[in-house]
This record gives sequence, structure tokens and C-alpha cells, in this order.
Amino acid sequence: MKQQFAAFALLALAIGGAQAQQAPTAQRQKPEAVRSVAEQFLKTQSAGLPGQVTVKVGGVDPRLSLPACPAPEAFLQPGARPWGKTTVGVRCNAPAWSLYLQAQVSVVADYVAAAVPLAQGQPVDQGQLVLVKADIAAMPNGIITDMAQAIGRTPTVSLPAGTALRTDTLRSQQVIKQGQAVRLVSRGSNFSVSSEAKAINNASDGQVVQVRTQSGTVVSGLARNGGMVEIVL
Repeated sequence: MKQQFAAFALLALAIGGAQAQQAPTAQRQKPEAVRSVAEQFLKTQSAGLPGQVTVKVGGVDPRLSLPACPAPEAFLQPGARPWGKTTVGVRCNAPAWSLYLQAQVSVVADYVAAAVPLAQGQPVDQGQLVLVKADIAAMPNGIITDMAQAIGRTPTVSLPAGTALRTDTLRSQQVIKQGQAVRLVSRGSNFSVSSEAKAINNASDGQVVQVRTQSGTVVSGLARNGGMVEIVL
């Protein structure tokens, strides 16, 4: 009888020990779930980018043992880009923890490059441009992917052939020049009033320009093609 009792006691200890070992495992956060949250987050963030997007997220350090989280959420640190070589964070509010994963988001798309040397200050036409396919996520910010964004604009510096065009290397042509007589148009929901004025500064299409009316009042509006300054009331 004593032997049977001892045997049952040993069996109970063995089962209890096994359960104690399994419990922490069941309560740990699955690394693959964390990685999946980060991957889906980056796919969502890059959904609006042109071209073919590929997301690769590094694995979770196997030495980490985090409490299971019912709703982990991914995030980016301030200033971080959701493309190229980046770092994405995953955190849990309850229980509280956070970790960071390395990721690579590639965006293979066409970008606009100079087919011939472009002279500073000379308007760019379509014949001077060419489309090149590459991973634009690995390139500097502001890469131009649509020729329409470059045609008619002027380079701020001379650019050799093959240069990838960026928004900060091209300037829109001035549609209003300082001292120019302009037509000032004030628009409301049901009316439009036109008058004559003189431009105080240079401006490209869509930029804010100050003008002096015939009465001497200085007002601000948006520069438009054809020597017009628009004020929306």
C-alpha cells in the first residue's frame, strides 16, 4: 500500500513538473507572429508606392522570451522611412514589451533620368529624358518617377547624362516676375472679381506671390500661368 502511494506521488510530481515546464512555453510570444505583424505593417505602409514592392523582415532573436501578447502592433520611429533598409518596432501594451526588427523594403520601378546633359536654367523637354528601372527605395528622397513632373522645369545646376532627376534639382519656371503687371482675380463661391496689380516678387505656378493693387494695398495670392494671381475667398 505504501509502495502504491509512493508510486502515485511520484507520478503526480512528474505530471506536475511536465505541466510546469509546458506552461511558460504556452505563455510565450511566438516569434513568427511578431515577424508577421511587422511584415504586414510594412506592406501596408508601402502600398501606395509605384512599382513592385518586396518586403523582407529579419527574424526575432531566439534568446528572447516575451510574454504572449493578444494584440501586438508595429510602428516606426519618428523620421524612419517605411522603405529601403529600415527598422520596424513591435510592441505590446499589456503585458508591456517592445522589440525592433531589421527589414528591407525594395521598390522596383521606373525613375526619370537625363538622357543627355541638362544645362542649368534651361527648360527640360521630353526628348532629353529617359525612364530607368531600379530599386528606387535605395535611392535618395525626391526621385522623380513621372516625366510630367520634370518636363518644362529647369535644373538648378547642370546635370550630366544618366543623372537620376530629383524634385530638389529642378525648379518650376517662373510664371510671375517682379514688377510685372498681373491680373488679380478674387474668387468666391458665387462670384469672381478681376483687377489690375503689379507683382512684388517672382513666383512659379502655384507659389504664393505678393502684389500691389492700384490703390497701393499689398495682397497675397497664388501665381498662375498667363500672368494671373488668384485669391480664393
